[in-house]
Amino acid sequence: MKKINNFLHQSLYVSPFHIAKRDNIVWWKAWIIRIIAVLIALLVCGTITIALTDINPVKMYFTMIDGVVGTPRLVWNMLQNTAILLCISLAVTPAFKMRFWNIGAEGQVLIGGLATAICMIFLGEKLPAPILITLMIISSIVLGAFWALVPAYFKTKFNSNETLFTLMMNYIAIQLVAYFTLEMSVPKGSGTPRVLEYGQLPVLFGQKYLINILIVAVITVIMHIYLKYSKQGYEISVVGESEKTARYIGINVKKVVLRTMAISGAICGIAGFLIVAGTDHSLKSDSAGGRGFTAIMVSWLAKFNPVFMVLTSLLIVFLEKGASKISEVYRLNSSFSDIITGIIIFFIIGAEFFINYKIKVNLKDKEERV
Repeated sequence: MKKINNFLHQSLYVSPFHIAKRDNIVWWKAWIIRIIAVLIALLVCGTITIALTDINPVKMYFTMIDGVVGTPRLVWNMLQNTAILLCISLAVTPAFKMRFWNIGAEGQVLIGGLATAICMIFLGEKLPAPILITLMIISSIVLGAFWALVPAYFKTKFNSNETLFTLMMNYIAIQLVAYFTLEMSVPKGSGTPRVLEYGQLPVLFGQKYLINILIVAVITVIMHIYLKYSKQGYEISVVGESEKTARYIGINVKKVVLRTMAISGAICGIAGFLIVAGTDHSLKSDSAGGRGFTAIMVSWLAKFNPVFMVLTSLLIVFLEKGASKISEVYRLNSSFSDIITGIIIFFIIGAEFFINYKIKVNLKDKEERV
């Protein structure tokens, strides 16, 4: 045993490297690291493409670009998908910054969409469009906020695990929407999603997605100001750093948690409203499309900065749409496109390690060994 301990001690001692926390890195240097990571990822993807297929990787990348921005319709489709993902990312950001792990964005979006669909079906023929759309927005905000407040209340009251609680709320929301979709399908019980004709968002300047994009742009600006310059944004940061410190300086932690989760759920509700009334004009159990989970990555990669989230959301949507186009053009199964997307995202996430940490050489140990 003594020999083993001596061996381990010597092995650790002679290690030529160690990892050290970086000081705050300049933003442009951080983005240079991310760009380098993406370029390396493209080289790796190209190598794998050559090894597994006969496709020219350069040609494949041009196909990816053409599949995303090849036509004006594709560009608008990409922007609208970016807007929805960005909206959900903005929703989860205040909670994450507070270190409240809200994994329930998927369910909160669906509940907001459910509230919107109910208004469109039962009030569509009875109310004029402006009043109907107003009620749709209000109901989606209220129900989305309520869905987020349930786990927040149990967290503040009984210190329950918010990760598991919000995750379970997703499954409840999915089943509620699935039941509603089945009951309201045409013909009834067929499971075919009902087309919601009343209460659709208006077309602006000939573009049906423009109003979605403008609404999310406004939310982005408001969220940036709220988190960075408002008193409530400061309280969120303090609670996230240390609840004990927050209580010591007089911040009501329970109030902050409830208020922040209500805001998070409300914005998710708006995202559900935009999906149902502005994009799909129908409601299904998969209307959120997994974006509630993708938004977690977007928020984290952007360091909870709403401005950087615009770029991160755009990149994720670009990769998803481009990879889908590759599968379609070259008749590859979806697994290959998922591999390409996964590799690129892996390198982007890995770049965050080099942004936050640096590898140092143990010069003293090296000199002693010499």
